[in-house]
Amino acid sequence: MLHHNDHHSKQLHGHKGFLYNLFADPDIIRLPSVLSPLQSSIAYFIAKRRAPKSRAAYDSIGGGSPILKYSNEQADLLRKSLSDRYGLSVKTYIGMRYWYPFTEEALDAIRADGINALVIVPLYPQFSISTSGSSLRVLQEEFAKKPDMYGPSKMTHTVVSSWYDRPGYVRAMADLIKKELDKFTPEEIAEGTADGQECARHILFSAHGVPRSYIEAGDPYMEQIKDCVAKISKELPSKEDGVDIHLSYQSRVGPVEWLRPYTDDVIPELGNEKKVKNLVVVPISFVSEHIETLEEIDMEYRELAEENGIVNWKRCPALNTDETFIEDMADMVFEALNEPAQTVTEACVANNVANIELVDESDQRMGIANIAGVGVSDEEFAASTYTRGVL
Repeated sequence: MLHHNDHHSKQLHGHKGFLYNLFADPDIIRLPSVLSPLQSSIAYFIAKRRAPKSRAAYDSIGGGSPILKYSNEQADLLRKSLSDRYGLSVKTYIGMRYWYPFTEEALDAIRADGINALVIVPLYPQFSISTSGSSLRVLQEEFAKKPDMYGPSKMTHTVVSSWYDRPGYVRAMADLIKKELDKFTPEEIAEGTADGQECARHILFSAHGVPRSYIEAGDPYMEQIKDCVAKISKELPSKEDGVDIHLSYQSRVGPVEWLRPYTDDVIPELGNEKKVKNLVVVPISFVSEHIETLEEIDMEYRELAEENGIVNWKRCPALNTDETFIEDMADMVFEALNEPAQTVTEACVANNVANIELVDESDQRMGIANIAGVGVSDEEFAASTYTRGVL
C-alpha cells in the first residue's frame, strides 16, 4: 500500500528532511534537462526556506500528521477483511514515498517474509504521474536493481494503478457526503435560498492539484477526477433537490500554472457572487486525514469561506477506516489476484510515466492468476502454499 506520507515529528530537521525528499522528486518538480543536475541543491534550498512555515502548519494540527496512523489501520483492516471475506492469509505493508517508513523498507520486509505474490495498491484513487507514478517509479528502480530478488522466478506482482471508479469506493464517498448534507437544519436550508438562490446546499469537491504541464504530457489525473466526481454525483441529490455541485483544485506550489479552478478562488466566488450560505467541502483525492484536510481545508479554507459570507460550513471526512471502503479494497485485491497481471513497468507506460528504464517482466503475466487460485476450489485456494502480500 503506497502513499506519500506527511511529516509526523515536531523536530525542525525532520521537516527539512521530509520537504527535501518531496522537492527532490523529479515527478514533483520537473526541471529542464540542463538544470536536472541541480535538483538536489534546489530541493535543499526550498526545504530550508519552507521548513519553519511547514512546522507551524503541523503544530496547528497537533504537531504531526495522522496519515501514517490511518494507513496502518487501513492495512490491518484490509488484511482482516481478506481473511473474513475470502479466507485468504495475507500480509500487508506500507511503503511511503517521502518519509518513514519508506518503500525501500517495505521491500526489505517483503523479502524477509518470503512473499512471492504481491499486489501493489497506491492509496490514491486517481492516478497521477506525481503521486502513484512517483511511487511506482521507486518500485521499478528497486526491481531493476535487484532482479535476483524481485524477478519473476522469485516474486510475481500486479499493480492496481487506479480505482476511483469502483462501486464500493463511489458508494462510500456518496454515503459520507449525504451524511454531511443531512446535517443542515431546516433554518439553514431556508437561509440558503433567502436571496433567490436556486439551490440551498452546495458541494465543493476539492482535489489535489497538479501542474497543467503534466496533463499536457498525458497524465490521466484530471479526466479521472472529473469522471470520479461525475460517478459520485449520480448517487447524490441533484439540482432538482436543491443541491449544486462544484469542482476545484487545491495545494498548488510555485509560479507555474496548475489545474484550475483553484479552490481558494472558487470559495470567494461561491460566497460573494453566488451568495452560497451552506457548503460541504469534499476532499476527493485523499483517503485519509492529513495536513491538507486538517489544516488547509479545515482552517485556511474555512476561514476564507466565512470571510466571504459562507456561514454554514461542513467538511466531509476522509474515508479513513470506513467499512464500505475497506471491504471494497478487499474485493479489489481479490479481483487483482484473479485477473491478468499489470506489472509496475506496464502501469507506468500505460499512464505515461516518462523516463522509466524498462525491464522485461512478461514472464509474470501468466503467473499471478494461478497464484490467486483461478480454476481451483475455494478450499484449494485458501490452502495454497503461496505467500501473498499487499503493498
